[in-house]
Amino acid sequence: MRVEKRIDKPTPPIRVAILGSTGSIGTQTLDIARMHPERIDIVAITAGANVGLLEEQAAEFSPECVSIGAKGGAASLSNHFSCPVFDGSDGLVRAATWLNLDVVVVALVGAVGLKPTIAAVKTGSRIALANKETLVVAGDLIQELASQHGAEIIPVDSEHSAIYQCLLGEREEFVSRLILTASGGPFRKRSLESFGSITREEAMAHPNWEMGSKITIDSATMMNKGLEVIEARWLFDLPPEKIDVVIHPQSIVHSMVEFVDGSSKAQLGPPDMKVPIQFALSYPERWKSDHEVLDWSETRSLDFEAPDLRKYPSLGLAFEALRQGGAVPAILNAANEIAVDRFLKGDLEFIAITRLVEEVLSQVTDSFEDSFEDRVRADQVARKIAKELGAPTSH
Repeated sequence: MRVEKRIDKPTPPIRVAILGSTGSIGTQTLDIARMHPERIDIVAITAGANVGLLEEQAAEFSPECVSIGAKGGAASLSNHFSCPVFDGSDGLVRAATWLNLDVVVVALVGAVGLKPTIAAVKTGSRIALANKETLVVAGDLIQELASQHGAEIIPVDSEHSAIYQCLLGEREEFVSRLILTASGGPFRKRSLESFGSITREEAMAHPNWEMGSKITIDSATMMNKGLEVIEARWLFDLPPEKIDVVIHPQSIVHSMVEFVDGSSKAQLGPPDMKVPIQFALSYPERWKSDHEVLDWSETRSLDFEAPDLRKYPSLGLAFEALRQGGAVPAILNAANEIAVDRFLKGDLEFIAITRLVEEVLSQVTDSFEDSFEDRVRADQVARKIAKELGAPTSH
């Protein structure tokens, strides 16, 4: 049998915007661009407050536009850049809808990602989504909009990227369940009785991943995994009862798909976010890179266990919010963002994070319609209550 050698014609580089280029996902996306300068053209970058790093990135990549977080800040910084400078939420939208984009990497933290993601979806661009809160707040509405405009959403979270890859070539009716893996964070072996004395420094010491402060605390409470469950429901159009979570402390199996015939697929690799980031940019191709690979001779064990919901009540709250649906996940997410911020500032104990979220969920009694505007209103109502509530006491 003769095998023909495939000869690819040169293709122009993909035009990429990075919303949140100075954060963990954003800087690693730029690392991918450095590995593949012939394949990636960075044309728009944005930052919240780290203007100094944004300037360095702009000097290196020569984007066609930049945006900063502070409303009204563009005027004072226009002389620092050789391209148009925008600011605020409108600036994020300008960057997300810049001319002829192929991929918009949404690497923003929190519900701030919703508005520019909606705008990017309407352009029909590929969305490399690292902002899980967007789908938590309005996943049903985002997917409907993506279908209308022909936009493709490829997840960047390692767990969802793993499931995406495991589902390639499979039919939905053959899927039994999705299994998201979780490291268990820094407190997997810590006694529940000692949770009341957890410090900020202890909660920030993730055993496997280097991430921003908010997502690191979410990992410690496992709210991060709860939000990923909600995200998976909308990414893969499967009901909550077909989504499970297991703790896998090595973080080598990034997630699994179980099929109706009893077989399972898993995607494995070292805990390195550059792999799922690159996959979201390159799909359906796989670009050769020098990412770390597993040394199978040194991989001694792969351990799994069920999460203890007494230690991780946030996970149970997230499943219940998903079952209730509508604006409830948006309320959950908003309350959690405020609770984590209060913990990081020293205003709440670690165990009070979930209790505050639970209290907000019980106090928001407004009814909300299924629209983007009402999801934003639910978010705002929840934030206001979460800021005003006193620190919850022990149950």
